Amino acid sequence: MFDLDKIVADEVEVNDLEEVVMGLIINSGQARSLAYTALKQAKQGDFTTAKATMEQSRVALNEAHRVQTQLIESDEGEGKMKVSLVLVHAQDHLMTSMLARELVAELIELHEKVQ
Repeated sequence: MFDLDKIVADEVEVNDLEEVVMGLIINSGQARSLAYTALKQAKQGDFTTAKATMEQSRVALNEAHRVQTQLIESDEGEGKMKVSLVLVHAQDHLMTSMLARELVAELIELHEKVQ
């Protein structure tokens, strides 16, 4: 894992920040991928598996969101965190994944009602 105090301090280690950023990207990407897998399962009528896959997606998204929350809390709104294009990209991945999960959950519910 990473040490947020070290990341927000003046002696920011690029490798530490990269680890955080990669954690955001990997976990949010996994959440999005699992959500779309669940949608495919629902389209095939396998709602039990789809719901289990959406739960896996939720867990991955929660991990990414936990890291994001720690970053925000450690910055304390004071601009301590060095913001890079890659960090912005990771945030974009997270927000896109959150939106995808919400929409996929609605689509699964619609597929279930239709069948």
